Amino acid sequence: MNLQAATLSDAQADLRAQVHDAARRARAASRAVAALTTAVKDQALHAAADAVLAAVDDILAANGEDLTAARAAGTPEAMLDRLALNPQRVEGIAAGLRQVAGLPDPVGEVLRGRTLPNGLQLRQQRVPLGVVGIVYEGRPNVTVDAFGLTLKSGNAVLLRGSSSAARSNAALVAVLRDALTAEGLPADAVQLLPSADRASVTHLIQARGLVDVVIPRGGAGLIDAVVRDATVPTIETGVGNCHVYIDAAADLEVAERILLNSKTRRPSVCNAAETLLVDRALAETALPRLTAALSEAGVAVHSEPSEDQLRAEFLSMDLAVALVDGVDGAIAHINEYGTGHTEAIVTTDLAAAQRFTEQVDAAAVMVNAATSFTDGEQFGFGAEIGISTQKLHARGPMGLSELTSSKWIVWGDGHIRPA
Repeated sequence: MNLQAATLSDAQADLRAQVHDAARRARAASRAVAALTTAVKDQALHAAADAVLAAVDDILAANGEDLTAARAAGTPEAMLDRLALNPQRVEGIAAGLRQVAGLPDPVGEVLRGRTLPNGLQLRQQRVPLGVVGIVYEGRPNVTVDAFGLTLKSGNAVLLRGSSSAARSNAALVAVLRDALTAEGLPADAVQLLPSADRASVTHLIQARGLVDVVIPRGGAGLIDAVVRDATVPTIETGVGNCHVYIDAAADLEVAERILLNSKTRRPSVCNAAETLLVDRALAETALPRLTAALSEAGVAVHSEPSEDQLRAEFLSMDLAVALVDGVDGAIAHINEYGTGHTEAIVTTDLAAAQRFTEQVDAAAVMVNAATSFTDGEQFGFGAEIGISTQKLHARGPMGLSELTSSKWIVWGDGHIRPA
């Protein structure tokens, strides 16, 4: 999709003004939030968790309306799963807020420091980014995760969710804003931008000077459009063409268990495996066993994949399968076709595992573990804002620390620099 607009109609000018006004309010809120103590932020997160649980009926009713509309529009089942909430998922959302409250506050953490020979005292410490824009698709849980992480890290957030989750997101943000107000904090620390018109994305990602960073979280089309058209700095989160490589020295029982969990646990998420690589030496033994297990689990196995299938993020119960020549063949294949998200090797050969971890270019590399573990909560971050596949600022699951920048503070005693 093309997010660029040549000229603005009156309606588009009004929409841009609406987005920019929200950004200005977020800027004011961000300054207040940046100054909050850890105790105040944690209390607000617990209050928000209580409010989410208290509003579960309203949240599920709004989500039900979104699901009904999505089914009527022919939305695939995997995408419906991303969109759907139930009492257990709402409880999980609230628990995520409490988990974030229990994490160390990154704001003010000293990264390094020293005293120069001239007596100047230097220290580099973490500070909030400021106003964070999140552009995301489907999953309403992202709405609350983003709020929790940005609040704890001292930021304000502008949320631009998808139109498919508009009612769910509106219900959740209303609860979060009310919770902030009840705690005496600025409600504008979290705001939901209009989602009916794609142009609201354009106005957000081009609000340079009003928004400090934009993080796109969704499919390849969304991410590419944001990265291409943004004038605001972006952190690119990842499309996941993740591979599981079964080495010649693999324990096949372990391999089958890891493969099935990587593919079938939640096929619609970015850390799901999309390609199975098998050492050619196992073509007559392990490969039939693994493909039979996949088929029995309901996975459509593409045993002669096309070039497009080898590069695909299926987000469904589909899996490409390819034979490779040992660990070096697997590394070469992954570095050609992978998206830099998560790659896994199953082996009992420590040398092969070490070679794989050193030479595969990805944000996360698993040894004898499922790709499904690449997740902020699983990494102990409480939640995540996304999984970055770029190499600047942040890489991998993005938690609290990744939502901060740093500043240098220099203490002197009348110091001046010689001419």
